[in-house]
Amino acid sequence: MLPRFRNSATALFLFGFSQFAVCLSANAQEIWFQNPALFGEENVLPADPTPFGKLGKNVATQLINEALPVGNARMGALIAGDPAKERLILNEASLWTGDQNPTGDYGSMGAYQMLGDLVLLLPGHENPENYRRDLDLAQSLAHVGYAKNGIKYTREIFCSHPADILAIRLSADKPGGYTGTLALNDAHGASTSAESHALSFSGALRNGMKYETRLMVINQGGTVEATSGTISFKGCDSLTILVGAGTDYAMDYAKSYRGSAPGAKIALSLAAAQRKPYEALRAEHVKDYQSLYNRVSLDLGKSSQAQKELPCDKRRLEAVTAFDPEMETLLFQYGRYLMISCSRPGGLPANLQGLWNDSNTPLWNCDYHTNINIQMNYWPAEPANLSECHSPLFSLVLSQLEPWRKATAESPEFKTASGQPVHGFAIRTSHNITGGMGWKWDKTANAWYCQHFWEHYAFSGDKDYLKQIALPVMKETCQFWEGELKAEPDGKLVVPNAWSPEHGPTEDGVNYSQEIVWDLFNNFVTACDVLGVDHDYRNKVAQMRDKLLWPKIGSWGQLLEWKQEKKDRVLDTPNDHHRHTSHLFAVYPGRQISIEKTPDLAKAAKVSLDARGAMGEVKEWSYAWRTALYARLHDGQNAHSMFQHLFGTLCPNLFGLHPPMQIDGNYGITAAVCEMLVQSHAGEISLLPAIPAAWKSGSVTGLRARGNVTVDLAWKEGKVTDFHLVSPTPQPVKVRVNGVLKPLIPALSR
Repeated sequence: MLPRFRNSATALFLFGFSQFAVCLSANAQEIWFQNPALFGEENVLPADPTPFGKLGKNVATQLINEALPVGNARMGALIAGDPAKERLILNEASLWTGDQNPTGDYGSMGAYQMLGDLVLLLPGHENPENYRRDLDLAQSLAHVGYAKNGIKYTREIFCSHPADILAIRLSADKPGGYTGTLALNDAHGASTSAESHALSFSGALRNGMKYETRLMVINQGGTVEATSGTISFKGCDSLTILVGAGTDYAMDYAKSYRGSAPGAKIALSLAAAQRKPYEALRAEHVKDYQSLYNRVSLDLGKSSQAQKELPCDKRRLEAVTAFDPEMETLLFQYGRYLMISCSRPGGLPANLQGLWNDSNTPLWNCDYHTNINIQMNYWPAEPANLSECHSPLFSLVLSQLEPWRKATAESPEFKTASGQPVHGFAIRTSHNITGGMGWKWDKTANAWYCQHFWEHYAFSGDKDYLKQIALPVMKETCQFWEGELKAEPDGKLVVPNAWSPEHGPTEDGVNYSQEIVWDLFNNFVTACDVLGVDHDYRNKVAQMRDKLLWPKIGSWGQLLEWKQEKKDRVLDTPNDHHRHTSHLFAVYPGRQISIEKTPDLAKAAKVSLDARGAMGEVKEWSYAWRTALYARLHDGQNAHSMFQHLFGTLCPNLFGLHPPMQIDGNYGITAAVCEMLVQSHAGEISLLPAIPAAWKSGSVTGLRARGNVTVDLAWKEGKVTDFHLVSPTPQPVKVRVNGVLKPLIPALSR
């Protein structure tokens, strides 16, 4: 991909500008392996394609860690890649059990479900030669290739957003190479119907949600027939398999989250796809995907030939201790690939596992966790230039507000000083897609969600969105906290009975909660100033913001996690290596504490972060968060160290491994790399604020800064050599380049 730098003689450039290329080898954006994904010992594929006895019940515990993921933000598949016994786990983002669940009981909240699987049996394809499977991030195409009996076989699989189907293409370099059987199995036990070239199943979950899946086979050469709930094919030159799926879910409380039965829409999508040549379907998919993916390129340098020759399951482990620049670039872009594949306008947001799930009883219900997980999923959306992929989060939140308000009003936990129900809504630690919540209340999750509403404006500059969508939710949340905050004897305001997830006691004034409420109030005040509205309430919120208790510095120079230091135990000591760094929210993703504006608190935050370290129970998402925190603290060396540690906590297929598989670390590290290269939270655009020594020279194009500015830059020896800023509207900005802060006006984007 060529950079977007353009010739210019204007004062926009602080340096003489020269063209440079972002050079990536052909496989630098591929995740590839020399073996198929493995199944657990208890899940060996049967000799015939009958439904699996344990389908949907923690069936392929190893498969999700090794399979290749594809998705169109609604449908998804996990591809095992076995030559003779291929299996694709199928998912549909809205297939959930559960309902509004007013009690908040976690056990009855419901869970994200596995849809089913597709099984392809090819007798005689066992033990092939030259096996390779890969996921091409640049085109969103998965491949399986091998040779058997002098024939080269290729599978290509993608999930198309414009066509709304999953497509599988089986081809070979000689005719007549495909003879076998195809099965489609429901994870909830419904029988499969077979007719001519088609398979289908449909059913309803215990909450009444209807679902359906249809499959169509198009063959070139040979014969195809339906037999006993399966499809048999013989002597085919090639096969194209198209899969459509859906539910009757509607993201609308007024309709009880139900819409039309899915069958008619699925049939239309399959019929339209069938009328197009495979090459046209493929080209349409790639063009649509690349319209998002190609916005950002990154070059961190060249990996060695020895590194490039390692498959990713081995290479990720080497990358923990040996700098592998193209592997680091790959992981950055993988987060963007997963975002595009999981989250598009009109759909649901990415959950704990994104879109992919191989179980109907997944750990933590594969839900939306509000104490960092769902938020981390969306950290890269704005800076990594995928702003529209952020919108499903807003759509889901808006669709849940009414049942959340009801649950909050009925809870004895939320009362004003007069004993009346507090205004607005709170959110428990977990929630589903139909108004239900589970586990304990995460009091400030409402305000943390509001940060995402604000950040979408901060990066996009869309005032209509700010006025119509973001500001009403932010104001309602401010009103909630107006009624919920508690005044201390000295007049300071604190969040009562708060928690520092998932760590320590519940008490007043926990800094995690204080910082998030400060962030809400500050963003609301700024939003009112931008729009010139609601002056009286804006001033009231500003006064409450300024009365909030701020974090303090402890006896060993640390930023306190609680209002008072916990000197009598491990908590709040240098020996506390908890996986969460909740009290550092104000550093990242917040902006209350920064090197530029609060240097003493920033120094204390670094003391706390250093103490948490890379030992103990640190998880994959912890490393991603700590990478971003060190970046905000301008410590590129430690940020890069956390990045490298993350490789050791990944699945073979580079999914995050909590365990089980969890996707937020993938998104978090993409966002963290953005913070290492460009920051814009402190009223200026800072280039290379946390560049590590290992990233000696490189370039990046297409990163986003707040104020609707797109940033391209190049560097050598850790110093910016060239850069270019563009914006759709003329505006003055401040840019810090190699330590020098200078004003300029970005070029107008075309």
